[in-house]
Amino acid sequence: MWVAKKAARLVVVLFAVSVITFLLTSLLPGSPVYDILGPRANDPVLAAQVRHDLRLNESLPAQYAHWLDGVVHGNFGRAYNDNEKVTDIIRQRLPVTLELLIAAQLLALAVAVPLALLSAYRGGTRLDRAVTAGSFGMLSIPDFVIAIVLVFVFAVHLHWLPATGYTHLTDSVTGNLRSIALPTITLAIPLAAVYTRLLRSDLIATLQEEYILMARAEGLPARRILWRHALRPSSFSLLTVIGINTGALIGGAVIVEYLFALPGMGSRLIDAIGRREYIIVQGLVLVIAIAYVIANFLVDILYGVLDPRVRHA
Repeated sequence: MWVAKKAARLVVVLFAVSVITFLLTSLLPGSPVYDILGPRANDPVLAAQVRHDLRLNESLPAQYAHWLDGVVHGNFGRAYNDNEKVTDIIRQRLPVTLELLIAAQLLALAVAVPLALLSAYRGGTRLDRAVTAGSFGMLSIPDFVIAIVLVFVFAVHLHWLPATGYTHLTDSVTGNLRSIALPTITLAIPLAAVYTRLLRSDLIATLQEEYILMARAEGLPARRILWRHALRPSSFSLLTVIGINTGALIGGAVIVEYLFALPGMGSRLIDAIGRREYIIVQGLVLVIAIAYVIANFLVDILYGVLDPRVRHA
């Protein structure tokens, strides 16, 4: 019942997202025909074809209904420059972006959780101060600066990893991991810094709770206390930030994909904006927005998994 209510709200939010995404291009100043075709808009045949495809002679609700019907059936339209289907673009490029985002989140958590546990357990020591200072320093460095430094060190100087390009997982597992390594690290470093600082603060507060003191009095090992008793109740803020940071991570992925020449959604979106391919922009923005909403929905569900009291609140 609890999940059903959340799912019903998700449907409402997705509907609102679709409306806003449609209006992004429908309410742009000027004529969509000239924006899409450019100099070719003087051709009456092409101009009439665009008006017919976009149903510009119909009312705005009718245009939205036609566009939404196409989206539901997997038809996001075609690019007018090369007649490429937006669905094909999404099918080819979405796996690259998803791999980058998931790998960055996993790497950030793999680094942040142990560091936060160790820092909180040894609060006030030199180790704790070093972790805190290092996290603060990593937060102040932009993504593109991290990318440049990583390329210089690991690609130009050491020749360990490629600077640009992408190898699909089906072609070579090793090649895929090598091609995705630098972009993943670029995105993961600032994420790990945020997660470490946040989780450390919550863990320090949790370690002062009475049940933790009782577990210590019973002689339970410190590792078990940290991982079994302290980490779970301290993860609520971390989950919230993971959901919120999904949007920032997607924005960072757009830049990182462009810097490392990855064939993902971000790099194609930048190209589409530069070429005024608004049909492609509309489809890609919709997919990215839906991914963000679903990520936050999953985080909301995880609240109830971590603490069953949330389901009955």
